[in-house]
Amino acid sequence: MSGSESGSPATEALLAELYEELRALAALQLRGEREGHTLEPSALVHEAYLRLQGRPGLSVSGRTHFKALASKTMRRVLVDYARARNADKRNPPTHVRVGPESEITDQKTENVLAVEAALEKLALVDADAVRIVEMRFFTGMTELEIAEVLDCTDRWVRKQWAFARAWLKRELE
Repeated sequence: MSGSESGSPATEALLAELYEELRALAALQLRGEREGHTLEPSALVHEAYLRLQGRPGLSVSGRTHFKALASKTMRRVLVDYARARNADKRNPPTHVRVGPESEITDQKTENVLAVEAALEKLALVDADAVRIVEMRFFTGMTELEIAEVLDCTDRWVRKQWAFARAWLKRELE
C-alpha cells in the first residue's frame, strides 16, 4: 500500500480496515464538542474521507500515515464547523434560544477555535511540533508510530512533544 493515491482501491481498503479505529477517534474528538453537534462519529469519518479523496496527488504510505491524515482532516472539519457556527452568531437568526446549554456551546466552540489559533501560531515557530501534537493528541498515536510516520527517532518525538505541550499550555493560559 506504500505510495497509494487518495481514492484508490488501496486507500479505500485502508479506510475499511481502519474504519472502527477512525470512528473511535472521531468519537474522542467529538467528545469535546457542544451538545447536539450535527456530526456523529460516522459522519465525521465520512466527511474526512471525502475531503481526503478530493486532494489531488495525495499519497498515503500505510496504515499509520492514513490514520494521521484522517485524524488531522477530522480536526479540520470540526474547526470549519466551529468557524461556521461563529459566523452564524454574527448573523443571528430571528429566533434565539438562550439558556444554560448555549453558554456551554459557546465556550466549547471558543475552545476549538482557541486551540486552532494556538496551533497556527506554533506552526510559525515549529511546524514539526504541530504535526506531533496532531498525531499524538488528536490521533492518539504513540511516539514510535509518530517516529515511523516522520522518519525520525522516538527520542526526538518525545522532545518535540514536551516542547509543544509547554508552548501550548503557556499560549492557552
